[in-house]
Amino acid sequence: MIAIIDYGMGNLRSVQKGFEKVGFEAVVTSEPKAVLEADRVVLPGVGAFRDCMKNLEEGGFIEPILRVIREGRPFLGICLGLQLLFTESEEFGLHAGLNVIPGRVVRFPEGMKENGEELKVPHMGWNQVSMKRRPPAFEGIPDGSSFYFVHSFYVKPEDPSVVATTTDYGIEFCSSVWKENIVATQFHPEKSQEMGLSILKNFGEMK
Repeated sequence: MIAIIDYGMGNLRSVQKGFEKVGFEAVVTSEPKAVLEADRVVLPGVGAFRDCMKNLEEGGFIEPILRVIREGRPFLGICLGLQLLFTESEEFGLHAGLNVIPGRVVRFPEGMKENGEELKVPHMGWNQVSMKRRPPAFEGIPDGSSFYFVHSFYVKPEDPSVVATTTDYGIEFCSSVWKENIVATQFHPEKSQEMGLSILKNFGEMK
């Protein structure tokens, strides 16, 4: 069973529908007990980092998340669900994250340009990923595939070996990570058509 954590932030139904489309049962749950009983866990999220951490704590999810990761069960973070895995975020001040992956969440710099034109923040829309390491969830995904992004902040891991893909938007940034049983993406697989659904399918098949 795949548990999608409902802590009041994120478009959970679209993630659930994505898994259903590729043949996996996925349950949206606000119960920490259901997370502990799941075979695989998904942490989605949109919104402010500080609010998400507060909701995770108040919902009793932090220890179950850390336990699932410690026990080696497949874990997928999406968008803010990637950022929350890091040590801290500088969004609206400095706020502590789950500290599963050492590193920081930082804002895109002001005045980024491409072909002489200033780039807008948030980074919104389709963009390509460059494969650095291929996690099992990215099996069959060609290098240079495009995925759907919506974000103003990006992750900076301390250990470059956890970077799975990078993406260019004014700067080269880490767009997904892979560490043991964890795979987490800044982009939204559930909104990324065929390639995104392939990632969800591969994740559903992970042991």
